[in-house]
Amino acid sequence: IIRVQSPDGVKRITATKRETVATFLKKVAKEFGFRNNGFSIYTNRNRTGEITASQNKSLSLLKIKHGDMLFLYPLSPAGTSSETMDTSVSQNLRPVGAPQVVEDEIDQYLIKQDGKIYRNRDQQLCHHSPLGKCVHCVPLEPFDEDYLNHLEPPVKHMSFHAYIRKLTGGADKGKFVALENISCKIKSGCEGHPPWPEGICTKCQPSAITLNRQKYRHVDNIMFENHTIADRFLDFWRKTGNQHLGYLYGRYTEHKDIPLGIRAEVAAIYEPPQIGTQNSLEILDDPKAEVVDEIAAKLGLRKVGWIFTDLVSEDTRKGTVRYSRNKDTYYLSAEECITAGYFQNQQPNICRLSPDGHFGSKFVTVVATGGPDNQVHFEGYQVSNQCMALVRDECLLPCRDAPELGYAKESSSEQYVPDVFYKDIDKFGNEITQLARPLPVEYLIIDITTTFPKDPVYTFSISQNPFPIENRDVLGETQDFHSLATYLSQNTSSIFLDIISDFHLLLFLVTNEVMPLRDSISLLLEAVRTKNEELAQTWKKSEQWATIEQLCSTVGVQISGLQDYGAMGGSTHAASAAMWACQHCTYMNQPGTDHCEMCSLPRT
Repeated sequence: IIRVQSPDGVKRITATKRETVATFLKKVAKEFGFRNNGFSIYTNRNRTGEITASQNKSLSLLKIKHGDMLFLYPLSPAGTSSETMDTSVSQNLRPVGAPQVVEDEIDQYLIKQDGKIYRNRDQQLCHHSPLGKCVHCVPLEPFDEDYLNHLEPPVKHMSFHAYIRKLTGGADKGKFVALENISCKIKSGCEGHPPWPEGICTKCQPSAITLNRQKYRHVDNIMFENHTIADRFLDFWRKTGNQHLGYLYGRYTEHKDIPLGIRAEVAAIYEPPQIGTQNSLEILDDPKAEVVDEIAAKLGLRKVGWIFTDLVSEDTRKGTVRYSRNKDTYYLSAEECITAGYFQNQQPNICRLSPDGHFGSKFVTVVATGGPDNQVHFEGYQVSNQCMALVRDECLLPCRDAPELGYAKESSSEQYVPDVFYKDIDKFGNEITQLARPLPVEYLIIDITTTFPKDPVYTFSISQNPFPIENRDVLGETQDFHSLATYLSQNTSSIFLDIISDFHLLLFLVTNEVMPLRDSISLLLEAVRTKNEELAQTWKKSEQWATIEQLCSTVGVQISGLQDYGAMGGSTHAASAAMWACQHCTYMNQPGTDHCEMCSLPRT
């Protein structure tokens, strides 16, 4: 192994004593990313003893032996010639070999921020002029642990961008920073031995993992825009007693309470197909998942997390719930940690400092459960990057009888699993290393504060008689044109944008089987996103909305005021003169009849 030092770090090249210099230089060019010989290699740091390409000379002839250090210098400055390496790390802090990626808008914004914690002059300790600075008033770095620990409440995890500033704050300005994703799989391409389980070597064997509590978090706060979003979600549990699950749609913004912090703002909750009981949840396949993400993106939203309930009523007269998740039991079960890790792996965080182009995730987990006061509380979490790796590579299992414990799989003939350890304190106060069989899941959890604003925000309008939420057929709440006609008849607003600005209504307009508007609703979604009434009025005059009105008029619901915000300009008489559905047998009857042609019962 020959070490080669360049302006961008040291790399190790594997070679043999009889290998020619020309072959060795080709390996160096490939390892450092040179397309041609746009570099020189010397045996001394002061650029003496240059090694030139030769087919006749071997490394042993030049007295180059195992462990020697060689020094590589590009022939021209990095970035000015196509013959040299791509080393744009000085400005963009991107390691060599990392792919060009476009980070999230919030990440691009925080990169440009100063991030320092500015302090006022201390009247007792500062004895300098107003323009001077001392240790008592000089700005602090965003990763200053003493400052974070003295916040109210104390902050246990620095923000991810503060963590990046800590890595890039040295003399090299982060020139050699690379955020490596953990891999628990055997490296492919090792030809020195048979494949597993017949053989394995130190080159392809994944390293053992020692679990540590993560010092940073990708999201520092979760905020629901208003109480109505959470209340409508909890209504399912209140009416059935069964647990429920939903996906959080919103946006990532700056969280100003923590230096360089990120907040996940929740604007809507989408409830996928599921089977819930009093103590279990099963997520079913959702054929509409892709369409929901597409509509949310056009509304300026994205999937930022998931939420589920774990509620057991304690006293129905007082409206209290059981306080079951605490330090004596668990905060997240192992099964929930594995599910959270699965979701986080599906929603990776785009990162320029990772050779893979992604590192960690901003996807959050919210649990609606009982608090110390026996009221419903919302608790936010993420799982660590180590947990994500264990879940991605299928190395972590839940324990059947102990929800607070996970279990690291053992290697089998089908899969090699590296050893997983964690550190604990024994009864004598000594720090010991334990094998993660079983594993306390608190090593995998990162808690996140979950809040509601003092001044509510409304991305979507709030109605006293809102449109039904999807996939709630078990409650008798269905999304169809009868419920749409009922919603329109009960909504007294004269502003069309207020009527149509309902996340669940917009999803119904796009995903219904009778009249899907997926290809013709972009203008309306833009109007809702920008809160532009003129754009909404323009779309209201389209043929699509006229067809929706006509379909609503056929279900027998008197839609008073439909002519005020409709495109047809018709009256309630036009609605009554259309086909009507029998309330007893649902048969569609011709206009002008007073009795059902199928069951002969009178029209109601």
